[in-house]
Amino acid sequence: QVPAYDHVMLEKTLTIAAVPGDSTYFATDGFQHGFGYDLARNYADELGVKVTLKAYADEEAALRALQSGDADMALTTASTQLKSQLNLSSINISCGYDASLTKNGLHPKVSWTFNSANDPLSQKASYFLCDSIKLDNTQKLAAFYNQDLLKDAYSQDHFKATLTEKLPDYQSSFEEQARNYNHDWELLVAMGYQESHLDANAVSPTGVRGIMMLTNNTAKAMGVSDRVDPYQSIGGGARYLEQMKTDFVDVPKTDRIWFALAAYNMGPNAVKGIQRKLSAKGIDDKSWANIYAYLSDNKASNSRYGQAMHYVSNIRSYLETIKTATV
Repeated sequence: QVPAYDHVMLEKTLTIAAVPGDSTYFATDGFQHGFGYDLARNYADELGVKVTLKAYADEEAALRALQSGDADMALTTASTQLKSQLNLSSINISCGYDASLTKNGLHPKVSWTFNSANDPLSQKASYFLCDSIKLDNTQKLAAFYNQDLLKDAYSQDHFKATLTEKLPDYQSSFEEQARNYNHDWELLVAMGYQESHLDANAVSPTGVRGIMMLTNNTAKAMGVSDRVDPYQSIGGGARYLEQMKTDFVDVPKTDRIWFALAAYNMGPNAVKGIQRKLSAKGIDDKSWANIYAYLSDNKASNSRYGQAMHYVSNIRSYLETIKTATV
């Protein structure tokens, strides 16, 4: 049997059998991201290959796909017992540091599984995951994918109540402006909740206003004459987000939305400045994991970095909650 590594390098593709979930990946309506998936993409980048994700309904189906050669590796939270029954070899993403995942509400045993421990694909994955610098970044990525942001009863109830009470008044505006600017309308709702809890009359101490909390300058630039008019505010936010997406068109689509949201929050030049610093160090400046790690490392000296981290992470959490209709 040809080693999986040789097959991956020949095909220039790493095929992953995965079960969707909090700790593996989320894929709905064109969004595709997740803790285990982002790390697998980084691993594929290091190997210089593309990623193909195949979704399976349960752990056993994904592991059997790996066994039969339909995939090169599996991304699951399967039990050690099931993996050893199927005679497969596995590496926990946490590399033994389970607490770094559990404190972010992630499954401590989320793992990559291979057909053989001796396959270079498995050996290189082990070096990749357990390298001290990579481990540090894995822990930061776990914080971005924190699954506990809406777990406490107050946050959950507030979110549900807001969406039940206020969204019906604005839903058609969100849908229409999303069509106008080529966005997913529920992403705009998640932003509106983060900005103002969907309060059309919201005003902050710094003078930003409305559902999408636009500054006076941004509102003017986006053609918004009345910031407290919900339709105009949502349109201004949608148009500005579309500009941010265009600014980062060279970033892979899976990560582009996080770049655009960070830029929406702290300005595109701030994000591009971070990209330049990373690039100068030979670090991939088009990877959100790397941008987020930089924000995390430097947030003590720049409060805007901490705000941007929370902003993007919260919107991700709200979006996933809306999409999985647990609301």
